Amino acid sequence: MALAFHPLVTPLGPRFIHGAVEVEKTDAGFLPHRLPAWARVRSRDPQLALAAAQGAGVRLAFQTASRWLELVVRATRPASGPDGVYDLLVDGRLARRASARGTRSLKIDVRSGATTPVGAGMQTVRFDDLPGGRKTVDIWLPHDQVTEVVALRSSAPVAALPSLRKRRWLHHGGAISQGANVLHPTGTWPAVAALRAGVDLLNLGLSGNALLDPFLARTIRDLDADLISLKIGIDLVHTDLMRLRAFGPAVHGFLDTIRDGHPTTPLFVVSPLCSPIHEDVPGPTQFETEALAAGRVLYRATGDVNEIAQGKLTLGVIRQELEAIVHERAAVDPNLHYLDGRRLYGLADSARLVLRDELHPDGAGHRLIGERFAGLVLAPSHAPVAYREVGLQAGSSPLAR
Repeated sequence: MALAFHPLVTPLGPRFIHGAVEVEKTDAGFLPHRLPAWARVRSRDPQLALAAAQGAGVRLAFQTASRWLELVVRATRPASGPDGVYDLLVDGRLARRASARGTRSLKIDVRSGATTPVGAGMQTVRFDDLPGGRKTVDIWLPHDQVTEVVALRSSAPVAALPSLRKRRWLHHGGAISQGANVLHPTGTWPAVAALRAGVDLLNLGLSGNALLDPFLARTIRDLDADLISLKIGIDLVHTDLMRLRAFGPAVHGFLDTIRDGHPTTPLFVVSPLCSPIHEDVPGPTQFETEALAAGRVLYRATGDVNEIAQGKLTLGVIRQELEAIVHERAAVDPNLHYLDGRRLYGLADSARLVLRDELHPDGAGHRLIGERFAGLVLAPSHAPVAYREVGLQAGSSPLAR
């Protein structure tokens, strides 16, 4: 008589979770956060709270000889979004991709911004036909949904990784850095860059919230990092949050706070990617109502170019100011560098890889940006002129020493 097979069940705690700033114990399991609790209460913006709980760059890492795995989660997706995608890597290479069917949806009150989960409880994500033998497995959580991890089922024991640490790259930016318009988590440009360069990614890309908030600077100040990059610009324009008079001191203050904790860590200030609608036209950015009525998301710039003289920000104005600030500070801070975002995605790229909503690249655009960032910043090995333009000598990557 055949014996029933009982899979091994491994509870998932913080030792399995990488790419999170803080891990909260919940009634179901563990919820990774990309901002600490003290910082999350510094803002009442529900979009920031949601973005910080979504799993951009967060992954489970372990070793096992199991030929299949089942990840038990309680996942919550935006009401209008599809079920989240999970990428499984074996020894650093993408091996499987799966979704959690029937995830809860997040009902949003358009007036207050309050959110309420609606729908089922636990979901199971299954990965079959994995390579045999002991292997290192990384499961990247969806970058655009909230995922509580509960347990891992397997046919062989699962062990957390040893504490051998890769060099850590900490990146902060907005929606593009979090992965807007990308369908799977290792397709976001920071993930593409990190995997290509073999570094440990901590992605603080927060959709719509790269706004020079002081609590973000304090968070970065207090985290371990071997290299830091800050992508600054587009969120400030499309929210029309501040004027030029406030922008310069805000950038200085943001950098000053980070330098309090990282006085010599290589730090890259990355100006905006090319976005034709806002190159020379200020914000705010609004939805194109006719496109929305037709079921398409499309943004348009609504600012007045005549107000630039009164301090309204455009992407061109921000690039000029950021370059001047970095040039000035670099005289006494040789580890501070400026990278023009158009070197990652420029005007010619926008003609070839069109911004379909006028703001965010698609998967092909993210891949291009990630590959270029890895080559310019994380692991340069050729084209010495290019490195001088971002403040580096050929072969002197801060993460390749």
